[in-house]
Amino acid sequence: MPDSASSQPAQPADPARSSGGHWPAPTAERPVRARLSLPGSKSMTNRALILAALSETPCLVRRPLASRDSELMVGALRALGVEVSPAGDSGGDLAVTPAPLRGPASVDVGNAGTVMRFVPPLAALASGTVGFDGDPRARERPVGELLDALRALGADIDDGGRGALPLTIHGTGAVRGGEVTLDASGSSQFVSALLLSGARFTEGVHVRHSGPPVPSQPHLDMTVEMLRSAGVTVSTAENSWRVGPGPVKAADITVEPDLSNAAPFLAAALVSGGEVTVEGWPEHTTQPGDALRSLFTRMGGEVSLSPEGLTLRGTGRILGLDTDLRDVGELTPTIAAVAALASTPSRLTGIAHLRRHETDRIAALAAEVNRLGGDAEELPDGLVIRPRPLHGGVFHSYDDHRMATSGAVIGLAVPGVEVENIATTRKTLPDFPGLWAEALA
Repeated sequence: MPDSASSQPAQPADPARSSGGHWPAPTAERPVRARLSLPGSKSMTNRALILAALSETPCLVRRPLASRDSELMVGALRALGVEVSPAGDSGGDLAVTPAPLRGPASVDVGNAGTVMRFVPPLAALASGTVGFDGDPRARERPVGELLDALRALGADIDDGGRGALPLTIHGTGAVRGGEVTLDASGSSQFVSALLLSGARFTEGVHVRHSGPPVPSQPHLDMTVEMLRSAGVTVSTAENSWRVGPGPVKAADITVEPDLSNAAPFLAAALVSGGEVTVEGWPEHTTQPGDALRSLFTRMGGEVSLSPEGLTLRGTGRILGLDTDLRDVGELTPTIAAVAALASTPSRLTGIAHLRRHETDRIAALAAEVNRLGGDAEELPDGLVIRPRPLHGGVFHSYDDHRMATSGAVIGLAVPGVEVENIATTRKTLPDFPGLWAEALA
């Protein structure tokens, strides 16, 4: 797979392909003051479900996210024979009962990166044939490096030479495992996918990365920490991760609130000069969203963490930002939205891998900020955004949940912004419009 930083900039998915009407983004008539509790982390939920499926014992997953991505993961596990059901009157908790993984099965990945990458190693452990396909955009997202790595570890995969969906895995009930080298600069999920199932490989797995830096280091830290919590032996070194063969023992996993989903709500306080508290913010976490504390402080906010949660107070100043977002790329759309409203320029770099996310987020952000009268310039690995007054208009989502929420942030300060297909936010937030309205009430 070519390094996305050195390839020609891709074009974002066609906004006309999105479905749903235009959502009039509310304008903040006064400083936003809100206290809110966010649903669980998508990243933790789908990792927890994989570990629960591989566990020697039944597992209770507490406070998981209920969204399209997590529903797709549950559907994938059920297709492979794992029992996933509501845990009594637990208010959303899931009881996962492992079972021998089996085919034939068909897995719909939708446009969920965690499903299209975390489930194939699991399917390679199944007995029988497992087919994978998803949304049109999913067929454009990179999985070739992961598939080649799985083949080197002993899996039988037919993808027609495309290195992409659709594909078929011919499971034999076991994967040899061992040492493998791959280029994970396109997505840290390639590494996480192999590590999550690696303990069940006959020889375990030793993953080496060769290539440009791996993005989203916090997500790798999350994978390692969750594996260790499930009793798996993991050792790490620079560009190297080793999982020893052995049992997975995940009896009870509690999912943290999704801190990346806090980004637009904290941005609302910064943009409007208000105050927003996100309850349940963990004192220690591997989630990339924890970086919002320092990023929004640099952009003019005042941030404090207490047992009640994280509070951001707007100061009336919105400052630009010059920073490398490689490790926290998923925060880029919200950071870019705030930058478009700032009084000084911003330069956001290290995010070439975002061109292969739900859409080409770099091209899409530049197009939509400029569509509203802004001044955004694409870089091979990022964006330059310069101050310029914005006006109303349609902000396209490109079927990308984080694009949609970034349009909502701009709409707080710019009357007349309409976000196309706000329903795409259901990917990680079950009711973003409702939460947004509640926060602004």
